Formats: sequence, structure tokens, C-alpha cells
Amino acid sequence: MKYLILDGCPRKGNTWKVTEAAIEQIKEQYPDSEFEELNIYDQDLPFCTGCSNCFRIGHEKCPHYGIIGNIIEKMERADGVIVCSTTYNWRETSVLKNLFDHFCFMLHRPHLFRGKALVITTTGGTGAGKSAKSIASTLLGIGLNRCYRLSIAAISWNAYVPGARELRKISKKTSRFAKDVRSRKLHAPSLLSLIPYNIMRGMGQNYAPGSEYPTADGVFWTDAARKGYAYFPEVRLSLVKRAFGQMFYTIGKTLGGQKSLLVTYKK
Repeated sequence: MKYLILDGCPRKGNTWKVTEAAIEQIKEQYPDSEFEELNIYDQDLPFCTGCSNCFRIGHEKCPHYGIIGNIIEKMERADGVIVCSTTYNWRETSVLKNLFDHFCFMLHRPHLFRGKALVITTTGGTGAGKSAKSIASTLLGIGLNRCYRLSIAAISWNAYVPGARELRKISKKTSRFAKDVRSRKLHAPSLLSLIPYNIMRGMGQNYAPGSEYPTADGVFWTDAARKGYAYFPEVRLSLVKRAFGQMFYTIGKTLGGQKSLLVTYKK
């Protein structure tokens, strides 16, 4: 199994110590595991400019695609993604948030559905759980199949060493994550996840090539490979979830066709 570590930390401090413990747990459990670290600080990624190119004409037209495209390709090739971030003001670091800003088009066009993720956060006091939840919401939104959260209150600014209790917590959560990655099982999404997916699928029908405002979203959602499915075709859904998704698809298509709700991206 191949793991990509997206390191959103400015230095190898408390969060990295927990990440190292997680890596060792996976290696012990599955010695053939491979790891690649990508430190987001080292990528020199400029701030997202809000140009809307990714929504309108494709993410390949992002002015920072040379950096973003490389990161997305690595995520696509990975079986598991480990995202680690220090907690700043109860949220992820600014460089990681900036990366997620560049991923916004995938909230419209999610596709990383084969991947599983482990989010690792630490804090000197409180808020690590909120930070992990924020990161996980983005990862699930862009399509990752399942996201595990590991948040630790390090209670130390500079000299944290995971204790026995923390090591047990790290081992338990990491073991579940690695086992799931190894299984290659694609879990069915929750009903809550089906709502934005199918609203976007429905709205996308109104932006197909030849429409008044064609967009990359329209090309994506009118593709036969996904147009008629309430979720990614490779992920099995129950009849109830298919019907639930179809209902929100109809709502999205209807609302998206209203003149007052058309998105023109005019600047």
C-alpha cells in the first residue's frame, strides 16, 4: 500500500511526533507499506486568487496548476492519505487551508473516492478535535471514501513525548485506518454526503456544453459514467440511498435551471 503524507506543519514538532508514531504503527502492521511525505510549506503555493478558472474551464487552467496538479496526482495514486496539521485557533494551518481553497473545485466535482484518509492534529490545549473535523469535512467533500480522525492534546509547546495512553490511542486509530486501506473496501456514503453530491449532479446538467453558461462542472456531470448514478458507480448503494440521492438530484436540476439561480461566473 502507498501512503501520501500531506504535512501542513511549519516544523517537525508535536504533530510530527504523533505522525511518526502512526507511521511506525502502519509499518509494524504491514511492513511492505510505502510512504511519501509532501510538506505543504515547501511547495511555495501562492494564495488562491478566486479566478474561478477551475469551476469554469477546468482545474488545469488554475494559475498554480504546476503545483496543484502535482499534489492531486499524488493523491490519486495513493491508497491512503495522511494529513497532519498543527492546530491554530481551533483550525488547520493557513498553508493547509490555502491548499484546500485550491481544492474547492473538487467540492463541485469530487472524484478521489477510492482513497482513505487519516487526519492527525495536536494542540497545546484545546481545539484539536475541531481542527481535525474541519480537515475531514474537506477530504470527505472532495470524495475520499472514509476519513479517520486522530487528535491529541499534547499539553506541551516544545518537548512533547507521547505517553502510554496516547500511544494506545494512536495505535488503535491508525490500525483501523491501515486495515481499511488494506481491504480496498469502498464504503457506502452517508445520507448526508449524498445530498451535496446529488445536488451538484443535478445542477451540473444545466451547464453542459451548448448551454448558455457551459462549465467544466457541466462536462463532468453530464458524462455517461456518472450522470445516471446517485454516487460513484463503483460504490454500491442500497435502494433507499439510491432513491434518496435521486430525489436531491431532481431538486438540484430543478433549482439549477431557474434563471435567478444560474451561476454565470461573471466578474
